[in-house]
Amino acid sequence: MAMAALLAGCGGAQVRGDFPDPARAHPAGGTYVSLEGLRQYAPGMNKQQLYALLGTPHFGEGLWGVREWNYLFNFRRSVGAPPVQCQFQIHFDGKGVAVGQSWKPATCAALLEPAPVAAAPPPPPAPPPPLRISADALFAFDSAELSAAGRTQLDEVVARLGARAGTAQLTVVGFTDEIGSDAYNLRLSQRRAEAVRDYLLARGIPAGSVRAEGRGSAQPLVDCGKAPRAERVRCLAPNRRVEIAGAGA
Repeated sequence: MAMAALLAGCGGAQVRGDFPDPARAHPAGGTYVSLEGLRQYAPGMNKQQLYALLGTPHFGEGLWGVREWNYLFNFRRSVGAPPVQCQFQIHFDGKGVAVGQSWKPATCAALLEPAPVAAAPPPPPAPPPPLRISADALFAFDSAELSAAGRTQLDEVVARLGARAGTAQLTVVGFTDEIGSDAYNLRLSQRRAEAVRDYLLARGIPAGSVRAEGRGSAQPLVDCGKAPRAERVRCLAPNRRVEIAGAGA
């Protein structure tokens, strides 16, 4: 009832699209309004809902039997920017339900369009997987001395690096199988990683660009159960490996 008294017919209905003189707005100069709040407006809302959302119309329109409400809104596009003034008119049907709206100037309608959302930058490309070389291709079983075949394998790694050989940051990680104690396998994997690192440095990779690390029997690729030793040695071959991160294509 209080709202009805506040909005009771101080003026007749405006002709749809016929905007009142901004000088007659009350309060003078209109009001500032939140764009986010105004974006909640939509046809289908009733007058009570619009009153709660937008407040009292600025040109003395009543509540009952009135087909238009007129507002004079001020917006700032950014903090400290000069205000933009727009007239906003809501059209109602005979039941007091909003059926449309008009802006003056018409360009003000664009203010309600959501600000464009900057596209998120694409995620950085995933680093290539490490180059994986079978330890059996580099070393004799239970040895940390590079074989002739192993040196040939590493020559191919250097050739693959090509022009990147002078700038690549490489991490050489050695792995063993599970045969033997953890302490022994950790030492063996470290010695193998260091042997590969030393060979790469000897082939021209800058000192400080290659790091060596041994992880023993950690991160196995296969599980061979409790087969006889000779069979387990063959089965566990994939776990005996050297991985060189940063050497991939």
